[in-house]
Amino acid sequence: MTVVTPKTFIGWHRKGFQLFWRMKCQSGRPRIPPELQKLIRQMACDNPAWGEERIANELLLKLGLRVLPRTIRKYLPKLPAAPAGRTRGDQRWSTFLRNHAHSIVACDFCVVATATFRILYVFVVMEHASRRMIHVNATAHPSAAWTLQQLREAIPSDHSYRFIIHDRDAIFSSEFDASVAGLVLRSSKRRFAAQKLTRFAKG
Repeated sequence: MTVVTPKTFIGWHRKGFQLFWRMKCQSGRPRIPPELQKLIRQMACDNPAWGEERIANELLLKLGLRVLPRTIRKYLPKLPAAPAGRTRGDQRWSTFLRNHAHSIVACDFCVVATATFRILYVFVVMEHASRRMIHVNATAHPSAAWTLQQLREAIPSDHSYRFIIHDRDAIFSSEFDASVAGLVLRSSKRRFAAQKLTRFAKG
């Protein structure tokens, strides 16, 4: 046995966590080739009604190129700015959040490591207007069924919420959205950055 001071022990633990996260973290995905970037922009210009998911499916089915929709979104042409003196035809994301703040909840996962370096996935549900966390739970093995159960526990039957925001992780699949619709809710998707919006509309 070795007797050390608490400061030394905490220092060892801190260094262990630094090494642990350095091994876990990656530097990010490499950029796709310039030719593929140009092809994505050309497809978007030639087909204005196509979104990133449609372009990803076309690349996969016709060219055998597997590119994530989130990656394609980075290379889509930017929407032109509204002419001077005229308003935009769509609603800005910031405007939507401000107008519907009291009707929005957001949910997401974060990752934590225990003292024994065990990975846990923490699911958090938060009110957008008040930033109040209305539900928190953790699991070592998250699934769509488990996540749906957390939403059932977080959102009461007499809720006044209309929208829930979550990202496009695979756990929030179309089957998950269909299950949310089964809670006497109607789902619709809206893409802003890497977020997905699901509408809560009773009846």
